[in-house]
Amino acid sequence: MFTGIIEGVGKVRAIKPKGDAVEVEIQCDFDLERANVGDSISVNGCCMTITSRLGKSFWADISPETSSASTLGGLKPGDPVNLERARILGSRLDGHIVQGHADAVGEVVDIVERSTCREFTIEIPKELSRYIVEKGSVAVDGVSLTVNHVNDNRFTVMVIPHTKLKTTFDGLKRGDRVNLEVDIIGKYVEKLTFLDSEQFDRRSKITEEFLKKHGF
Repeated sequence: MFTGIIEGVGKVRAIKPKGDAVEVEIQCDFDLERANVGDSISVNGCCMTITSRLGKSFWADISPETSSASTLGGLKPGDPVNLERARILGSRLDGHIVQGHADAVGEVVDIVERSTCREFTIEIPKELSRYIVEKGSVAVDGVSLTVNHVNDNRFTVMVIPHTKLKTTFDGLKRGDRVNLEVDIIGKYVEKLTFLDSEQFDRRSKITEEFLKKHGF
Protein backbone atom coordinates (compact mmCIF):
# COMPACT_ATOMS: atom_id res chain seq x y z
CA MET A 1 0.00 0.00 0.00
CA PHE A 2 1.08 3.56 -0.76
CA THR A 3 -0.06 7.03 0.27
CA GLY A 4 0.62 9.15 -2.80
CA ILE A 5 3.36 11.12 -1.05
CA ILE A 6 6.22 10.90 -3.54
CA GLU A 7 9.67 10.16 -2.12
CA GLY A 8 11.58 11.33 -5.15
CA VAL A 9 11.78 11.50 -8.92
CA GLY A 10 13.70 8.75 -10.66
CA LYS A 11 15.01 8.50 -14.18
CA VAL A 12 14.59 5.62 -16.60
CA ARG A 13 18.08 4.37 -17.44
CA ALA A 14 17.29 1.46 -19.76
CA ILE A 15 14.43 -0.64 -21.12
CA LYS A 16 14.73 -4.07 -22.72
CA PRO A 17 12.39 -6.91 -23.69
CA LYS A 18 12.08 -9.81 -21.27
CA GLY A 19 9.86 -12.54 -22.69
CA ASP A 20 6.39 -11.06 -23.11
CA ALA A 21 7.24 -8.41 -20.52
CA VAL A 22 9.68 -5.49 -20.41
CA GLU A 23 12.50 -4.94 -17.92
CA VAL A 24 13.11 -1.36 -16.84
CA GLU A 25 16.10 0.08 -14.98
CA ILE A 26 15.37 3.18 -12.90
CA GLN A 27 17.83 5.38 -11.04
CA CYS A 28 16.54 7.04 -7.86
CA ASP A 29 17.46 10.34 -6.29
CA PHE A 30 17.11 8.85 -2.78
CA ASP A 31 18.80 6.08 -0.79
CA LEU A 32 17.61 2.55 -1.67
CA GLU A 33 19.58 0.84 1.10
CA ARG A 34 16.44 -0.29 2.94
CA ALA A 35 14.78 -1.57 -0.22
CA ASN A 36 15.11 -5.31 -0.85
CA VAL A 37 14.52 -7.54 -3.85
CA GLY A 38 10.85 -8.48 -3.76
CA ASP A 39 9.73 -5.19 -2.22
CA SER A 40 6.99 -3.13 -3.85
CA ILE A 41 7.61 0.32 -5.26
CA SER A 42 5.21 2.69 -7.00
CA VAL A 43 6.38 3.99 -10.38
CA ASN A 44 4.12 6.76 -11.69
CA GLY A 45 1.34 5.28 -9.59
CA CYS A 46 1.82 1.65 -10.68
CA CYS A 47 2.87 -0.95 -8.11
CA MET A 48 5.96 -2.83 -9.28
CA THR A 49 8.27 -5.40 -7.70
CA ILE A 50 11.99 -4.77 -7.33
CA THR A 51 13.75 -7.68 -9.05
CA SER A 52 17.31 -6.41 -8.58
CA ARG A 53 19.06 -3.47 -6.96
CA LEU A 54 22.49 -1.86 -7.15
CA GLY A 55 23.37 1.44 -5.50
CA LYS A 56 20.64 3.93 -6.32
CA SER A 57 19.31 1.92 -9.25
CA PHE A 58 16.73 -0.85 -9.30
CA TRP A 59 15.21 -3.13 -11.92
CA ALA A 60 11.58 -4.16 -12.32
CA ASP A 61 9.42 -5.97 -14.86
CA ILE A 62 6.49 -4.29 -16.62
CA SER A 63 3.87 -6.91 -17.45
CA PRO A 64 1.75 -6.76 -20.63
CA GLU A 65 -1.30 -5.91 -18.50
CA THR A 66 0.47 -2.96 -16.85
CA SER A 67 1.77 -1.78 -20.22
CA SER A 68 -1.71 -1.73 -21.74
CA ALA A 69 -3.53 -0.28 -18.70
CA SER A 70 -1.10 2.54 -17.91
CA THR A 71 1.46 4.89 -19.41
CA LEU A 72 4.38 2.65 -18.43
CA GLY A 73 4.27 0.91 -21.79
CA GLY A 74 5.43 4.17 -23.38
CA LEU A 75 8.39 4.86 -21.09
CA LYS A 76 11.70 5.76 -22.75
CA PRO A 77 15.25 6.11 -21.43
CA GLY A 78 15.63 9.52 -19.81
CA ASP A 79 11.98 9.84 -18.78
CA PRO A 80 11.38 11.03 -15.19
CA VAL A 81 9.07 8.97 -12.96
CA ASN A 82 7.46 9.48 -9.56
CA LEU A 83 8.64 6.96 -6.97
CA GLU A 84 7.26 5.84 -3.62
CA ARG A 85 8.18 2.78 -1.61
CA ALA A 86 5.42 0.77 0.09
CA ARG A 87 4.43 2.10 3.50
CA ILE A 88 5.18 0.35 6.77
CA LEU A 89 2.04 -0.55 8.74
CA GLY A 90 1.70 1.91 11.61
CA SER A 91 3.46 4.81 9.86
CA ARG A 92 1.74 8.14 9.24
CA LEU A 93 -0.79 8.32 6.41
CA ASP A 94 -0.08 11.77 4.99
CA GLY A 95 -1.90 11.32 1.67
CA HIS A 96 -4.66 8.74 1.17
CA ILE A 97 -4.90 4.99 0.59
CA VAL A 98 -3.31 4.25 -2.79
CA GLN A 99 -3.01 0.67 -4.05
CA GLY A 100 -0.79 1.31 -7.04
CA HIS A 101 -3.35 -0.19 -9.44
CA ALA A 102 -4.07 2.26 -12.25
CA ASP A 103 -7.78 2.44 -13.08
CA ALA A 104 -7.30 4.32 -16.33
CA VAL A 105 -5.17 6.76 -18.27
CA GLY A 106 -6.23 10.41 -18.39
CA GLU A 107 -5.05 13.38 -20.44
CA VAL A 108 -3.92 16.81 -19.30
CA VAL A 109 -6.16 19.16 -21.29
CA ASP A 110 -5.40 22.49 -19.61
CA ILE A 111 -2.83 24.08 -17.31
CA VAL A 112 -3.39 27.46 -15.66
CA GLU A 113 -0.83 29.34 -13.61
CA ARG A 114 -2.38 30.76 -10.46
CA SER A 115 -0.72 33.18 -8.03
CA THR A 116 1.18 30.50 -6.11
CA CYS A 117 -0.09 27.23 -7.60
CA ARG A 118 -0.58 25.49 -10.92
CA GLU A 119 -4.04 24.23 -11.84
CA PHE A 120 -4.33 21.10 -13.97
CA THR A 121 -7.48 20.00 -15.78
CA ILE A 122 -7.53 16.29 -16.57
CA GLU A 123 -9.91 14.46 -18.87
CA ILE A 124 -10.86 10.92 -17.83
CA PRO A 125 -12.86 8.04 -19.33
CA LYS A 126 -16.60 8.63 -18.83
CA GLU A 127 -17.10 5.45 -16.79
CA LEU A 128 -14.57 6.64 -14.19
CA SER A 129 -16.15 10.04 -13.56
CA ARG A 130 -18.63 8.74 -10.96
CA TYR A 131 -15.73 8.01 -8.59
CA ILE A 132 -14.34 11.55 -8.79
CA VAL A 133 -15.93 13.88 -6.23
CA GLU A 134 -15.14 17.45 -5.26
CA LYS A 135 -12.82 17.66 -2.24
CA GLY A 136 -12.18 13.93 -2.57
CA SER A 137 -8.83 12.28 -3.25
CA VAL A 138 -7.34 10.99 -6.50
CA ALA A 139 -3.90 9.68 -7.41
CA VAL A 140 -2.43 11.19 -10.59
CA ASP A 141 0.80 9.48 -11.66
CA GLY A 142 1.01 8.25 -8.08
CA VAL A 143 0.61 11.69 -6.50
CA SER A 144 -2.15 12.11 -3.91
CA LEU A 145 -4.18 15.20 -4.85
CA THR A 146 -7.43 16.84 -3.78
CA VAL A 147 -10.08 17.29 -6.45
CA ASN A 148 -11.10 20.94 -6.73
CA HIS A 149 -13.85 20.79 -9.33
CA VAL A 150 -15.62 18.14 -11.40
CA ASN A 151 -17.33 18.85 -14.72
CA ASP A 152 -18.68 15.82 -16.56
CA ASN A 153 -15.60 13.77 -17.49
CA ARG A 154 -13.04 16.39 -16.45
CA PHE A 155 -11.69 17.40 -13.07
CA THR A 156 -9.19 19.96 -11.80
CA VAL A 157 -6.49 19.72 -9.16
CA MET A 158 -4.28 22.42 -7.69
CA VAL A 159 -0.56 21.64 -7.36
CA ILE A 160 1.42 23.66 -4.83
CA PRO A 161 5.03 24.69 -5.57
CA HIS A 162 6.50 22.00 -3.27
CA THR A 163 4.59 19.20 -5.03
CA LYS A 164 5.43 20.61 -8.45
CA LEU A 165 9.16 20.66 -7.73
CA LYS A 166 9.28 17.26 -6.01
CA THR A 167 7.34 15.34 -8.68
CA THR A 168 7.09 15.07 -12.45
CA PHE A 169 4.33 17.71 -12.43
CA ASP A 170 6.97 20.36 -13.05
CA GLY A 171 7.36 19.04 -16.58
CA LEU A 172 3.77 18.05 -17.42
CA LYS A 173 2.36 19.64 -20.57
CA ARG A 174 -1.02 19.81 -22.28
CA GLY A 175 -1.65 16.57 -24.10
CA ASP A 176 0.44 14.45 -21.71
CA ARG A 177 -1.13 11.20 -20.52
CA VAL A 178 -1.23 10.37 -16.81
CA ASN A 179 -2.09 7.30 -14.73
CA LEU A 180 -5.21 7.62 -12.60
CA GLU A 181 -6.30 5.72 -9.50
CA VAL A 182 -9.58 6.69 -7.87
CA ASP A 183 -10.25 6.39 -4.14
CA ILE A 184 -10.72 2.68 -3.38
CA ILE A 185 -13.24 3.48 -0.62
CA GLY A 186 -15.76 4.76 -3.17
CA LYS A 187 -15.47 1.56 -5.20
CA TYR A 188 -16.10 -0.61 -2.14
CA VAL A 189 -19.12 1.49 -1.12
CA GLU A 190 -20.55 1.08 -4.61
CA LYS A 191 -20.05 -2.68 -4.50
CA LEU A 192 -21.53 -3.13 -1.03
CA THR A 193 -24.61 -1.00 -1.67
CA PHE A 194 -25.31 -2.59 -5.08
CA LEU A 195 -25.38 0.74 -6.82
CA ASP A 196 -25.68 -1.24 -10.03
CA SER A 197 -29.29 -2.51 -9.78
CA GLU A 198 -28.75 -5.16 -12.46
CA GLN A 199 -26.08 -6.75 -10.32
CA PHE A 200 -28.52 -6.83 -7.38
CA ASP A 201 -31.15 -8.54 -9.55
CA ARG A 202 -28.70 -11.22 -10.56
CA ARG A 203 -27.82 -11.97 -6.95
CA SER A 204 -31.32 -11.93 -5.43
CA LYS A 205 -34.09 -14.16 -6.89
CA ILE A 206 -36.45 -13.67 -3.92
CA THR A 207 -39.37 -11.63 -5.29
CA GLU A 208 -43.01 -11.18 -4.24
CA GLU A 209 -44.09 -13.49 -7.07
CA PHE A 210 -41.58 -16.13 -5.98
CA LEU A 211 -42.90 -16.04 -2.39
CA LYS A 212 -46.56 -16.35 -3.48
CA LYS A 213 -45.71 -19.26 -5.76
CA HIS A 214 -44.18 -21.13 -2.83
CA GLY A 215 -47.06 -20.52 -0.41
CA PHE A 216 -45.87 -17.46 1.47
